[in-house]
Amino acid sequence: QVQLVESGGDLVQAGGSLRLSCAASGTIFSILHMGWYRQAPGKQRELVATISSGGLTHYDDSVKGRFTISRDNAKNTVYLQANSLKVDDTAVYFCAARRSSYGTWDYWGQGTQVTVSS
Repeated sequence: QVQLVESGGDLVQAGGSLRLSCAASGTIFSILHMGWYRQAPGKQRELVATISSGGLTHYDDSVKGRFTISRDNAKNTVYLQANSLKVDDTAVYFCAARRSSYGTWDYWGQGTQVTVSS
């Protein structure tokens, strides 16, 4: 059973930075494709960024140039470095994993709260 545990969420002022972490267990991490999603109150969950097992990255336009997704296979961890945070970035951030390079996500974490104040 694959488990994903996020951490790093916090209250931060606009313009600040956070680094979110997602630790995976229960499988060979290096073969997983990983992603970060977020869900703001009253809104649907939306994709933030993805990173393939080979390190290819993709970002939603709303975070391009501000957020960076990375992975450390030795630590079974994926990161989301979030810089120049905006109030609109306030959301619960979820980590997701899948074995296939496309399609539905197989595993989800419980989420970590990011709150950006003005």
